[in-house]
Amino acid sequence: MDFLVLGPVEVRESGVSVRLSGMRRRRLLALLLLNARHAVSMDFLVDELWQDPPASARHQVHNAIRDLRAALAGSAGAGLITVDVGYRLDVPAGAVDAHRFTDGVRAARAARREGRDAEAMRLLQAAVDLWRGDAFDGIDCPSVTAAAAGLDEQRLSAVEELMELRLAAGETGSLVAELSALTARYPLRDALRGSLMLALYRGGRQADALAVYGEGRRLLADELGLEPGPRLRRLQAEILADAPRVQRRTPAPDRPAPAPARPVQDNYLPRDLPDFTGRTTELALLDRAVGDRIAGSPRTVVIDGMGGIGKTALAVHFAHHRTPDHPDGQYYVDLHGFSPARAPLTPEEALGVLLRSDGAAPDALPAGLAELSAIWRSRLAGRRALLVLDNAADAAQVAPLLPGTGDTLALITTRRKLTATDGALSLPLGALGTADAETLFRRIAGDACTGASLTRTVALCGHHPLALRIAATRLRDRPSWTVPDVTARLCTSAGRTAFLRTADRDLMSVLALSYEQLPYEAQEFIRTLALHPAAVHDIPQACAATGLAPSAVECLFDTLLDHNLADEPSPAHLAIPPLLQDCAHTFTFPARDPARRLTAVA
Repeated sequence: MDFLVLGPVEVRESGVSVRLSGMRRRRLLALLLLNARHAVSMDFLVDELWQDPPASARHQVHNAIRDLRAALAGSAGAGLITVDVGYRLDVPAGAVDAHRFTDGVRAARAARREGRDAEAMRLLQAAVDLWRGDAFDGIDCPSVTAAAAGLDEQRLSAVEELMELRLAAGETGSLVAELSALTARYPLRDALRGSLMLALYRGGRQADALAVYGEGRRLLADELGLEPGPRLRRLQAEILADAPRVQRRTPAPDRPAPAPARPVQDNYLPRDLPDFTGRTTELALLDRAVGDRIAGSPRTVVIDGMGGIGKTALAVHFAHHRTPDHPDGQYYVDLHGFSPARAPLTPEEALGVLLRSDGAAPDALPAGLAELSAIWRSRLAGRRALLVLDNAADAAQVAPLLPGTGDTLALITTRRKLTATDGALSLPLGALGTADAETLFRRIAGDACTGASLTRTVALCGHHPLALRIAATRLRDRPSWTVPDVTARLCTSAGRTAFLRTADRDLMSVLALSYEQLPYEAQEFIRTLALHPAAVHDIPQACAATGLAPSAVECLFDTLLDHNLADEPSPAHLAIPPLLQDCAHTFTFPARDPARRLTAVA
């Protein structure tokens, strides 16, 4: 069974179209294909299918799912599965024409880099021929519309490359009509206009080629107040001068080319940790997220967790792992959402960093956020880039930095739940497992660290990566110490607070940055609960300790969970990790509340 989205959404079985009655079923199928092999929640489907959902919306979705199941019942390898949150459409990647298009373009570019232009031209032509119209034609769901724009941009880039290859192969007259139609439809595409100028010039029509340039120049001046780009200006000058570079050339046959020099990439990623350990499940999930995205649709992943838990290390490690799949640049910016003595970057400041990294002249950048964001998205359109937005404060800070189209992967790290980042995959990051925690400790302190003392030590560190690094480094730097010596220093709250602090690393200061950004009521709440020795707090116990009403306690539970300052082992139960309890103990109760601590303890 083939699923076609490069044009009107259609399903074909053995070349015969499968009947999908009703626009809602087509829109539902488009949403499921856009998130193929990923669970799609009922709430997401309802929000996408209706601007103002009726009371029967869920029932209508159930009915449409039932009809889609019936239509797909005879398909081998495709299945529409009910999961806890909603539904998942399992289809082979090769069954979706958008994936075949992307694979074909990728193979064509590889062939072109290796000097096999004839094969590249054949592959590009086959990829372009898959299109039957605009992507997801007629489907107006918000997320589908965004993905369709990305796919359409990919198509245009492939067409531009195909035109260049055909020109290089010696075609001229046969291309003029095609390029004239394309330039009329997309008048602001410099690559198409340049190819048309070259085809006209090589066909003996120098004046017409220069007229095409003049038309483009007037259009840019009238609509955008801009001059043509350097590529078109150089081409015009070469046509005026009859330069050898633009004259007709007889194409050479394909031959094995020498190994191409490695292209210069914009890679601004920090170094990968040589002792990066564990996170196998999270890395596998990230791999699936990248592999399953539909062509032309950016993928955003939000990695959230408490301070020092290893969010940046995971994002940077994965980014280095995936660099070959994103050859159009790897960008990094620290947003300083939780940095000591430094305010978070504004979106305008972050965009300035990214645009300058991408080669934009600083004095040419506008001042407004909307204009900066538009320029950044325009630069990313049609590219396979990778973007790490580290240490984000909130969703409003990152929203203007995210790509609109193209195959860009954006990895966001943050200490908060960014629930307002629509369409993003959420990846909560917790402590390491015991085996991985022990492995990390040994990699830093030495392989001789083994046994029950090591297990006890990593447990006292809460399996927390930063705590483990500080403790293991201190052991490594004290040749006379043994693991039991470290364990003894970690056995009490005061001992952990003192031991997990060095001249350049202080775990409690890292954790305190999150505490300091809490509302006052939440600060008071976590200080009070930290006095209680219980590992898990339920609502009645928290009410008794704080004197608050159950509704207020529920809201404060949610606040701590949203800031990753607590875990939820079961509904309506809150667990504050021991290291965070240690941190809370370092904050005193305000002088205006002298009895609060005594009351809570009692």
